[in-house]
Amino acid sequence: MSQVAPANSPFSVVFLLHIALDAPMAIQGIWSPLNLPFLQLNNTTIVFIKLYAALVAGTCLMSLLCFGLPEFLPGKRALAITLCIYHVTCSTILFNAPRFIPYSFGALAESFRATPEVVWGTLHGLLGLGFAVWWQATVQLAAAMSKAVKRQ
Repeated sequence: MSQVAPANSPFSVVFLLHIALDAPMAIQGIWSPLNLPFLQLNNTTIVFIKLYAALVAGTCLMSLLCFGLPEFLPGKRALAITLCIYHVTCSTILFNAPRFIPYSFGALAESFRATPEVVWGTLHGLLGLGFAVWWQATVQLAAAMSKAVKRQ
């Protein structure tokens, strides 16, 4: 008797959104960190940017590989909770950071505190929320599969 694997949740798109948000930083941080629009870059910050970019590139690759996997696999769930913590932490750091991107969205945006750092932090926060929503939307499936495995 063959069993049909459940289809992926539409919420799994959050793994692809992680790639969309972080891949540009990973690519430019590895190959051309001096062209990033950050203030006060020195040798130490360049090394840290490259290390961070390598880490982010790894998470992007993991997200791509996990996107198509079933929702109940422990590795996919572990990556999701890790990325949730990562994005929420990035959001908090960026919200509290001093201005380090020398660009502006204009005077009106500045009057509403819509700086590049805050917008970037908001995107990270929304992605962290997206991973939490994915977790909650798929927890019943994971529990059911765990129960089914224990019965066998």
